[in-house]
Amino acid sequence: MKTRFSAFLAATLLALTAAVAVAPVSAQETGDFVAKGTLIIMVIMSMGSWYILITKIIDQVKLSGQASDARSKFWKAASVQAGAASLKEGSPFRFIADSGIKATEHHEGALLEQIDLNTWVSMSIQRAVDKVQSRLQDGLAFLATVGSTAPFVGLFGTVWGIYHALTAIGMSGQASIDKVAGPVGEALIMTAIGLAVAVPAVLGYNFLVRRNKSAMEDVRAFSADLHSVVLSGNMGKTAVKK
Repeated sequence: MKTRFSAFLAATLLALTAAVAVAPVSAQETGDFVAKGTLIIMVIMSMGSWYILITKIIDQVKLSGQASDARSKFWKAASVQAGAASLKEGSPFRFIADSGIKATEHHEGALLEQIDLNTWVSMSIQRAVDKVQSRLQDGLAFLATVGSTAPFVGLFGTVWGIYHALTAIGMSGQASIDKVAGPVGEALIMTAIGLAVAVPAVLGYNFLVRRNKSAMEDVRAFSADLHSVVLSGNMGKTAVKK
């Protein structure tokens, strides 16, 4: 399954890169380094956006499966330690459970003893939840940046291309419509590419934000129940309620 996902990811990135890079072929042949650099920047933006979007969707699917495992395995265990051991390595739910267990086992020391056990466990579990949330939000800033800047990058490429096209036409002394339409049309393609880069980034950002909100609801529900179980030391009663 992992190999198929990797192949799908590579094929998507290559296809998108080829589609974006090959579209303005004549513009690449006649454009200067600024036009080509603008195009390369947009290709990099597009590759990064699609990479983040696809990998985040894969992570969301994994997290959904891990949430199901936590509901079906953890709460049926005889103890918190056994429940944590039943979860897969790398699962955020196991990470939260291990954090709660360690908090109860290492509540010692002159400074820590000034904090009651309830507060210490709550702080430890909340820090673990915050780390999980931070991990889910990785890459979203890049998508937001691409979505807000790519149209302007494309517009810059268009303005630059039109300027040089009109300059070349003026120097040649031929201002007929057939001489103007070609270079100006090629320059306008840069704006279209900028929009093609920005739209998937914006849609992907909104989609991932909604998915992350739903995923964090499961994580917070698990952490709240875990907090009660760890403090009570009685998994049996909570398992019955589940």
